[in-house]
Amino acid sequence: MTPKEVNRCGIIKKLLNKEINSPDAARLLKLSLRQTKRLKAKAKQGGLKALIHAGRGKQSNRKIPSKEKEAIVDIIRRRYHDFKPTFASEKLAQNHNIKRDPKTIRRIMIDEYLWTPKKKKQKEYHSWRQRKACYGEMLQFDGSYHHWVEDRGPEWCLLAAIDDATGIPVEARFDFNEGVIPVFQFWKEYAEKHGKPHSIYLDKFSTYKMNQRAAIENHDTETQFQRAMRQLGIEPITAHSPQAKGRIERLFNTFQDRLVKEMRLKGISAIDQADQFLKEEFLPSYKVKYAVEPASNANLHQPLSPKERSRINSIFSKQATRVIKNDFTISFNNQWHQLAKDQPATVRKQDVVSVEEWLDGSIHFAIREKYLNSRVIAERPPKAEKANWVITAKKPVHTPAANHPWRKLIIKNQTPEFLKTVRI
Repeated sequence: MTPKEVNRCGIIKKLLNKEINSPDAARLLKLSLRQTKRLKAKAKQGGLKALIHAGRGKQSNRKIPSKEKEAIVDIIRRRYHDFKPTFASEKLAQNHNIKRDPKTIRRIMIDEYLWTPKKKKQKEYHSWRQRKACYGEMLQFDGSYHHWVEDRGPEWCLLAAIDDATGIPVEARFDFNEGVIPVFQFWKEYAEKHGKPHSIYLDKFSTYKMNQRAAIENHDTETQFQRAMRQLGIEPITAHSPQAKGRIERLFNTFQDRLVKEMRLKGISAIDQADQFLKEEFLPSYKVKYAVEPASNANLHQPLSPKERSRINSIFSKQATRVIKNDFTISFNNQWHQLAKDQPATVRKQDVVSVEEWLDGSIHFAIREKYLNSRVIAERPPKAEKANWVITAKKPVHTPAANHPWRKLIIKNQTPEFLKTVRI
């Protein structure tokens, strides 16, 4: 009996022994006079044990049938042994038509030692930063190295960008590392599809920020990523701790739990299959379930301008500078390139040119915003005794039209015999 029931029995016993009357008993029990009389009658008929709740010790009418419970335990043990209760309940409803509350599945998994709840640790106090108001105002971007297909393949890196205002993972893709080329491929596709976000929240990984002391002291020094963002007018913001960009970190925790298991159920082992499943199935369902309504309906993504679209390959390219040799050759990546005689701009020896390594692997040389004509040569040509110091820009050949004034003047002042000899 509970302490409340023991106290109730004592008062009803005094009432039966006529030590107190019914109004006093009702006041002490904090019950109505009618309910007090009912308890008194119940105790007279069945004794003080009758005051205990009648359902005490009996099975609940809502108890899961033993056969269904055994089926749930068997399915979870065979197919979802490392799933958490909520995710397991979703899969039971989706794949096996067993619709039970996640709390019920949690209790079954704990009782059958299929899942052990973690002890909650005392966390330090962190004040929550308010979400941005508009979609596209700030994206949190990062890469997560993980065995996404477990032992069916190597370790991959998941690149993902989540919108701060809505909590939507706008884009995500798998790659083998978080280097400049994969990151450029990600943001090139993003800009062409969604436009330019107002700002991007990043960590201090070397792809995004130079961490050397000399670079920190010299504010003009920038990475390839910072240069590309500057050309597009996007503000990169670097976080000082992982907790500062907690939204993308929690996204990766969820993906490492759910996405890994979803791809296991699908039998995915290749990176192209994983990318297709991620974009066509997993992300759409994730957005529907976890999206948050933003404070404002405005979309701060800016579309690419015509000039930016024409220069998109140049913007998202690895850039460096080289000096033109005296024989008009350029050395880059242990390879020699010979400049052609016909060029769109005047080129001199010792000129500094910009070298662009595009995402498709091609190499381009530019000077004064014009691309030079060049070809790859096996080795550097021998020195010539005398070489030109300049390659002049090729001027287009202009042929006057048939109705040009000077043509008319010649025809007007000449004799018919002369005109027969002139080709117009």
